[in-house]
Amino acid sequence: MATGAGGQRVRRSPGPPTAVAGGLRRPEAGRYLSARTGGRVSATAVAEASKAPPALSRRQTNVVFATIVLGMLMAALDQTIVSTALPTIVAELGGGGHMAWVVTAYLLAETVATVLVGKFGDLFGRKIVFQVSAVVFIAGSVVSGAANGMMLLIVGRAIQGIGGGGLMVTAMALIADVIPLRERGKYQGALGAVFGVTTVVGPTLGGLFTDHASWRWCFYVNVPIAIVMVVMAARTIPAVRAAVRPVIDYAGIVLIALGASGLVLGLEWGGNEYAWGSPVIIGLFVGSVLLLAGFVLVEFRAKEPMLPMHLFRNSVFTVCSILSFIVGFAMLGAMTYLPTYLQFVDGVSATMSGVRTLPMVVGLLGTSMLSGVVVSRTGKYRIFPILGTGVMAVGLWLMSTMGPGTGVWLESLYMFVLGLGIGLAMQVLTIAVQNTVPYHELGTATSGVTFFRTLGSSFGTAVFGTLFSSRLTPNLTDAAAQQPSVPPAAVQSPAGLHALPAEQAAPFVNAYAETVNYVFQWVVPVALVGFLIAWFLKEVPLRDSARAGAGDLGEGFGAPDSADADRQLERVLSNLMRRTKGRSGVKEQILADSGSDLTPGQAWALGQVYWRGRYAGGADVGAIAAAHHVPGEVLEPAFEKVVHTGHLAERDGRLSLTPAGQAEVDRIGEAWRHWLGHHLDDWDVTDPDDRARLDRAIDTIAARLYEEEQERAAV
Repeated sequence: MATGAGGQRVRRSPGPPTAVAGGLRRPEAGRYLSARTGGRVSATAVAEASKAPPALSRRQTNVVFATIVLGMLMAALDQTIVSTALPTIVAELGGGGHMAWVVTAYLLAETVATVLVGKFGDLFGRKIVFQVSAVVFIAGSVVSGAANGMMLLIVGRAIQGIGGGGLMVTAMALIADVIPLRERGKYQGALGAVFGVTTVVGPTLGGLFTDHASWRWCFYVNVPIAIVMVVMAARTIPAVRAAVRPVIDYAGIVLIALGASGLVLGLEWGGNEYAWGSPVIIGLFVGSVLLLAGFVLVEFRAKEPMLPMHLFRNSVFTVCSILSFIVGFAMLGAMTYLPTYLQFVDGVSATMSGVRTLPMVVGLLGTSMLSGVVVSRTGKYRIFPILGTGVMAVGLWLMSTMGPGTGVWLESLYMFVLGLGIGLAMQVLTIAVQNTVPYHELGTATSGVTFFRTLGSSFGTAVFGTLFSSRLTPNLTDAAAQQPSVPPAAVQSPAGLHALPAEQAAPFVNAYAETVNYVFQWVVPVALVGFLIAWFLKEVPLRDSARAGAGDLGEGFGAPDSADADRQLERVLSNLMRRTKGRSGVKEQILADSGSDLTPGQAWALGQVYWRGRYAGGADVGAIAAAHHVPGEVLEPAFEKVVHTGHLAERDGRLSLTPAGQAEVDRIGEAWRHWLGHHLDDWDVTDPDDRARLDRAIDTIAARLYEEEQERAAV
């Protein structure tokens, strides 16, 4: 392990290189300690580090990560896995008017759960909350799989959503608990990518289960996987609990949950179960508006609000939240009802309806990665939401022109265009917000944008469902008038419809095609509104820390994450470390900027003694050599030279900093602080809360890094 002056420790394993201020090979936060604290790590930081879990071996880390991935995999898949199974489910259980709620119930419950469970993880420990969430998810899966009616299925899906939301947000938090900081960005990016990819390939897997087993296995398959995951979690994940008791905004969470549910229910029932002007629908809308108004008032007064209202004074946050809502609206709505079109109109199986949506997935993933790379390299992001929403509107319009005569390749092209637009728009929204809010609000702002996308997905699915149901009944009635000999039950499932002779099935096929086209026509204006709003997005020069995360696929999909600002700041620093990996001249430049006459090797030696003096009460060459897995005689000449220069003193084999050595450590630490201030652009000039939070984060991170390294060396 190499240690930098100012206190950073660097493992032999690969990590982002840094200026060798202090001979260090990787730039991490601990190096700035000496500039702020005279080389002393705060007692709080040491206490925080002592609560950190034991350092894990590479094999243990991978096992823990596999356990966490299983949780994220199941929770993300169940957002979309039922979309290809919905026609079969409706044919068996009935209740086609409630079809959208099979998806919406999960999304709404997940939205609320991600907010609550994140706090419960801090309160009770993330390991136990992860396991409890898995058990709840199992219960919801069993209820959904065994459902004998649509209402019971919706209840089961809501239970699943609670468990799924808990799994997703604690999965992201567990990465921060058990993965070393230097490697955390890589694992978090991978976990976010898992979330994104499984979300969009869910329909294909749902089709496979529906065709080759039963739609019920879309839910039952979770049970054995979740049981294995619970056992693995009990055996592998260390128990960690936050040192500070969190404040939970219960009133705000309840009000937003009830208000959003009321709106979605009103949109779902309006024009189907009840007339739009009926007392029930009007009551739902009025009640929801009052609940949401109450939510706003509560957020103004809450000690730690779920969604601070002052964030909306930031135009970038406001615009990105609206765009995130619209992207979620279009993406989940389209993914939910495209399989219905493909099965009823094109007559493909559930499996093939999932496969046929892959062009949209390819377009979405392709432009998500491309836009992330471009933003990372250029620092320019404003053009992507503008292009994305415009292309998304074109894609929706093209899909509204599809019919029984549209060829497979043309349909695939239309879906590909829609995917291109969604991918262009969604990747940069989180990055843009993280780039403009103060560092102490990173967590809240990030989770806020994710919240609006999930909410948009809920509303999109509900609105798509309302438009579909309101149009389908009269269209099928007109078709039945043309073919009165066809029994109604025969056209309620894709299999039954396409078992009919072609001339009898044709009017009903056209009815389904016209219905889905009608849905996409009405969603085009929503995308156009997004296109107009995107022009109001400000182009703010990207911080280096924001650029560092722009290329991660996971950032674009915005898997539910902790709203804790300290965790988000650690993630920013981790991404920054990765970005500086391989950058030549950084360490030499920082050492030169410090004004020190030391060589990189001498600075490294001082850093080693500095850290071990602070934590171990002293340092000796043998211990340092053992930590680096090299013979002591290899390092002895380097330390002897620093002793001869008067920067180190040796007594009874123990090394300590002389006043001259401490001065050099402080000087190099100050240079590292300036480096950090440059890369975390305005952190030290705009907000005193940012300065205090960053100082705390640096102390805690540095202490944790040292503890991790000592335990790793002991292993």
